[in-house]
Amino acid sequence: MRKLLCSILINLFVYTIAHSQTNADDIAGTWLNGTGKAHIKIDNIKGYYFGRIVWLKEPLNKEGKPKTDGKNPDKNKQNQGLLGIRLLDGFEYKSENNWEKGTIYDPENGKTYSCKIYLENKNIMKIRGYIGISLIGRTDTWTRIK
Repeated sequence: MRKLLCSILINLFVYTIAHSQTNADDIAGTWLNGTGKAHIKIDNIKGYYFGRIVWLKEPLNKEGKPKTDGKNPDKNKQNQGLLGIRLLDGFEYKSENNWEKGTIYDPENGKTYSCKIYLENKNIMKIRGYIGISLIGRTDTWTRIK
């Protein structure tokens, strides 16, 4: 009886641990940003996480041509198309549900911010871009594309 009880408790403990921990790759996949204007695909590349635009709600400008990264501070990149550009750069998995030490690029103003990612659950992600300390920033909620 004692062995059976110990076995049940050990199995329950292992099951709880296995199902409560976040896998570093849980942010990998395609996400809809908070404005609904873009889909961003996040990939693990050699242990770091990067995200690029793979879909735009409005991919063309007023002239009917693909939108470009016109506000990029690097003049050599201002004519590149928005599709495929990297928004998220160099994130490291830090602890359960948290990825840090990365940056997020905002093509609407051409600025890059320090950034943290928090996975609320497998389908909801909070992205916080900030300047200096994370108290000075903005959080956006992204939803996984299934």
